[in-house]
Amino acid sequence: MGDRSLKQDNLLLNKVPQVTIFFWIIKIMATTVGETAADFLTFNLNWGLSTTSIVMAILLLAVLFFQIRSGKYVPSLYWLTVVLISVVGTLVTDNLVDHFGMPLSTATILFSVALLATFTAWYANEKTLSIHTINTRKRELFYWLTILFTFALGTAAGDLVAEGLNLGYIVSAIIFAALIGAVTLAFYRFKLNGVFAFWFAYILTRPFGASVGDYLSQARDDGGLGLGTTVTSMVFLVIILILVVYLTISKVDELNISHNPDL
Repeated sequence: MGDRSLKQDNLLLNKVPQVTIFFWIIKIMATTVGETAADFLTFNLNWGLSTTSIVMAILLLAVLFFQIRSGKYVPSLYWLTVVLISVVGTLVTDNLVDHFGMPLSTATILFSVALLATFTAWYANEKTLSIHTINTRKRELFYWLTILFTFALGTAAGDLVAEGLNLGYIVSAIIFAALIGAVTLAFYRFKLNGVFAFWFAYILTRPFGASVGDYLSQARDDGGLGLGTTVTSMVFLVIILILVVYLTISKVDELNISHNPDL
């Protein structure tokens, strides 16, 4: 009876949503918004990279404070945090590459090492990387730090493939989509470890979403459709808002501890 009560308490305290199709749709759209919104604020509003980075970092810290203080998963707060961390992750990479002249290949390696170090520290402290037991403050801090590095790494890797290797946005998107498909197939067909599959797919959705965002927003001369960052950002933000409202009302993504407890 005591174990059952403990599981119920953990369920009430768990701070992340169940991994459903809605999770992946919103996540990919959030990555796209991270790419286009960063460009919109930096160039369209003429804030510049430094001002944009400072403002968005402060806003992220403020929202993250309320997210961590919250006692349960709240869709609007959770996904606002994801969108903001997507923007900040993009800006971190942009600063290293544009301000400090770091090659995209170096940035990709740097964030890969940082991500691996975060996973190692997380597992050493908690003995699990499961997203279904984010029920302590320490685990949540590891969770958000991991997500920040996945966005920064995804930005660097996506730009490296699309621009550094001159493959273009659409080819880059196809490559990352194929990799996501391969991980999905390996998980469902060949029983790939759930934790590994989740985080690997999570990393890959960042460059996929960024490539899609660049393809939609960039000028035709640069290999895009020319929709612009304003239109692309607004369309995706509206879709995210609609889905978050649906999740808030339906509660279909509230975590059930009996559903993939080891993921």
